[in-house]
Amino acid sequence: MTINSTTSLYCVLGDPVTHSLSPAMHNSAFLHTGYNGAYVAFNVKDIGAAITGIRALNIKGISITIPHKLTVMEYLDEIDETAKKIGAVNTILNKDGRLHGFNTDCLGATNALLEKTKIKNKDVVLVGAGGAARAIGFGILAEGGRLTIVNILEDEGEQLAKDLGVKYYPLSYFKNLDCNIMINATPLGMTPDIDKMAVEPEHITRDMVVMDIVYNPLKTRLLKEADKKGCVTVDGVSMFVHQGVA
Repeated sequence: MTINSTTSLYCVLGDPVTHSLSPAMHNSAFLHTGYNGAYVAFNVKDIGAAITGIRALNIKGISITIPHKLTVMEYLDEIDETAKKIGAVNTILNKDGRLHGFNTDCLGATNALLEKTKIKNKDVVLVGAGGAARAIGFGILAEGGRLTIVNILEDEGEQLAKDLGVKYYPLSYFKNLDCNIMINATPLGMTPDIDKMAVEPEHITRDMVVMDIVYNPLKTRLLKEADKKGCVTVDGVSMFVHQGVA
């Protein structure tokens, strides 16, 4: 790869971003196709200042990760209708200086799940209430799943449940819920905190499909515990790849 004055720049913005596979995936694609582009990761706390920098540097495309998927929306010029309905953006395209927001989390998650299981008429328990959870919940409902939100922070969980028109329960109530599909949409278990998991191992049962959107490590503790129980599992890389396709 030769970087020069005509190289198109792309990036991922988040906090943290050390876990991100986006630079490796995109730079490999650029190299394979001969495209003169470079993709880098920026650890960003002030998303507004970062977006000002994006405009000044004419960065062509931006991936947005935790914790900025909701707050970034106020700094964009246009937002795709699906992203508006979801209320979160994870992809930005710079079109002639105007920043357009999109959401690929929704299709990424549902398509990864649909490779392993049906969603329609299934009881789906979604752990988390951030930007990714918002998009995934929207996708589950669109596919006909029966969704329940559980979360550690009550106010965020209740707000997401209200926005999606579903029920909310504290995370501690998980063991009492009917659950065909369990999805971890939190950073719990992400490197370096690889011993953490969203629910207790004894609350995972053999008949569950267990999905974890964390992809570093590839096999999180949650997925290892689910494997021990004989569950069907869906890892974060599957969602990540489907996001790229979307």
